[in-house]
Amino acid sequence: MQRTMQKLKVLFLCTGNSCRSQMAEGWARHLKSDVVEPYSAGIETHGLNPNAVKVMAEAGVDISGHRSKHLDEVRDIPFDYVVTVCDNAHESCPLFPGRTKVIHVGFDDPPRLAKGAKSEEEALSHYRRVRDEIRRFVESLPESLAETTK
Repeated sequence: MQRTMQKLKVLFLCTGNSCRSQMAEGWARHLKSDVVEPYSAGIETHGLNPNAVKVMAEAGVDISGHRSKHLDEVRDIPFDYVVTVCDNAHESCPLFPGRTKVIHVGFDDPPRLAKGAKSEEEALSHYRRVRDEIRRFVESLPESLAETTK
């Protein structure tokens, strides 16, 4: 009988669960669904960012069916890791019970960076850069999680 390895339950936590945490969940589902069971949530809910959906679709990942979720909606899931992807979520991160390990991997905030953009293309360039940075982080899972908690 073959023993199946339990997937790591990973929560990507951000302020509003509209952009960075959604991209991280999307990448994890797309690239690591064999070893990671990904979730995303926010300290607040800001709705799904349409530019995040757009740049993820450009990379072949459909997150259009995602929705912005509050942390309370996933509170009862026994996470192995909570990855805070923004400073505010890291500073506001509540305590998680049991063996949950909280790590911080901060990424720039595309909506904030895009505010000063002079064109849609310039605005989307911020989303694409952060999308690609998040992809590189997710590609390193689960090994990078163990390394950051040593």
